[in-house]
Amino acid sequence: MVKVITYGTYDLLHYGHIRLLERAKALGDYLIVGVTSDSFDLTRGKINAQQSLMERIEAIRATGIADEIIVEEYEGQKIDDIRRYGIDIFTVGSDWTGHFDYLKEYCKVVYLDRTEGVSSSELRAEKRELRLGLVGNAAFLNKFYRESKFVNGIQIVGLCGKNISKIDDNICQALYITKRLEDLIQRCDALYFITSPVSRFEDIKTALNNKKHVLCESPICVNSSEWKTLKELAYSNGCVLMDAIRTAYSIAFSRLLLLIKGGRIGDVVSVDATCTSLKDLNESEINNKNEAWGSLCSWGPASLLPIFNLLGTNYSQKTISSKIIGDQYDIFTKVAFTFPHAVASIKVGQGVKSEGELIISGTKGYIYVPAPWWKTDYFEIRYENPADNKRYFYQLDGEGIRNELVTFLRCVTNRKSLPNIDDKVSMAIVQLMEDYYNSKDLITI
Repeated sequence: MVKVITYGTYDLLHYGHIRLLERAKALGDYLIVGVTSDSFDLTRGKINAQQSLMERIEAIRATGIADEIIVEEYEGQKIDDIRRYGIDIFTVGSDWTGHFDYLKEYCKVVYLDRTEGVSSSELRAEKRELRLGLVGNAAFLNKFYRESKFVNGIQIVGLCGKNISKIDDNICQALYITKRLEDLIQRCDALYFITSPVSRFEDIKTALNNKKHVLCESPICVNSSEWKTLKELAYSNGCVLMDAIRTAYSIAFSRLLLLIKGGRIGDVVSVDATCTSLKDLNESEINNKNEAWGSLCSWGPASLLPIFNLLGTNYSQKTISSKIIGDQYDIFTKVAFTFPHAVASIKVGQGVKSEGELIISGTKGYIYVPAPWWKTDYFEIRYENPADNKRYFYQLDGEGIRNELVTFLRCVTNRKSLPNIDDKVSMAIVQLMEDYYNSKDLITI
């Protein structure tokens, strides 16, 4: 029996893909199709796939051409697969001619002519780009704008901000600038908010009432009833309302959670996360809580992410300790949680500096993520015997912004939320912020 193997992303499966698979099958008796995973595509800089891995696999399976479907997940896997499955022929489209000649050492390599006049890139191009508007004044918008250029299917068209002095001149020149949200809404399909959580509720409500999708820096707001109102409004209007916590879209962070839930460190008994930074504080921030964005709102959502993902959101008690200046601006906050079978803590600061690490302790070992852990690309599983330790590295381009935008685009395209940050976690983050602003379980130091 002659075994043939081929690989591809197979995004938006079309006639050209099917013809290539048919001709690959004709080369032998048994065809294995390798579908590249989302994470592998991302590490190679391919972040324009419109369909998830499972959608692409199901599309290949539905053709009935493949005898077996596998997932390509890492560099060098082709050689491993050729050896593992006893492959006789490796084949791929002619646009890769010469690129895989190194595989001739292991099997026969055949380059097949592609079907002219159709490609996934052309199909994606036929779809109108999502017009995204930016709302806020933060210098972070410069980085967000630059990273958006790496994502196919999204075009940033405008900016709404009261004071855009922190925004690069070349970006301002490229965008429509306004101080009125209503003017920006008319030009957009979706909006990205990086404004004070205390005062953004009405703006997000306005966007959703105009049936615009919303990507918002977490917390979405600081009041649980307002959160429910926004979620219900998004649902009734067929809109996506998504938390923007870049850590959640890191491949390494996702792998970390899967390993822990798979029992690699036993039962989790403690999660401790620290996120701090030093920044210059001005009078308007310190003395105006409607405009300020203190330590808990700035760093809290990312720090809470591993806790709520691993231990759930039903903690039995908590204590919030904050060093507050001005009008409830916390330059440092520590939150200690007690769960039925575990404990957890976060330390966050803007104006106080500490080691920004994440440590997850279990009954068999622990996971250590070095600073800055929220830009997760590397972590270690450590055991009693150091010889058993494991290290994991996954490239993270754009600090997670690119992956976050790709996920948001998929949500909008499919009109449904994806589970990077589920509603229970989003709600629990908002509830903690509400308790802080209402001085519930709060101790000032």
